[in-house]
Amino acid sequence: MTSLTLVRRIRARPQIVFDAVTTAEGIAQWWGPDAGPVLIAECDPRVGGRYRVRFRRLEGSEHESSGEFLEIVPPEKVVMSWRWKSGAEDPNESRVEITLRPIPEGTELTFTHAQLRDEESRRSHEEGWTGALRKLEAWLENSAQR
Repeated sequence: MTSLTLVRRIRARPQIVFDAVTTAEGIAQWWGPDAGPVLIAECDPRVGGRYRVRFRRLEGSEHESSGEFLEIVPPEKVVMSWRWKSGAEDPNESRVEITLRPIPEGTELTFTHAQLRDEESRRSHEEGWTGALRKLEAWLENSAQR
């Protein structure tokens, strides 16, 4: 098993970032590695609550993941299980942890995806999450300017 960790500095308060990662409305804006649309975003952000997200990549493939919220500490931390619906991307259940820390310019987001099957899965997830977090940053910065 392997893991990846990404750190981003986002120009938005922790509560705004927390809402973006724990609400269907927020997730619908940034989930997925490229500019393709989120087709389904369902979210019940409480310990034991479930989420489900389906997105379409620009090249046309669709991907769906779901899981359970394992820990919620507003606006500091979200831990959830992760499983791909088809299992083609990685057949195992893994774990996503997002921690948010206030910094002068907004929020430092630390994103860890652990318990990935192997290095190939880690590389694929790193590419996908890098794109998704780029979208999250851009969306929150554009939202703040309105």
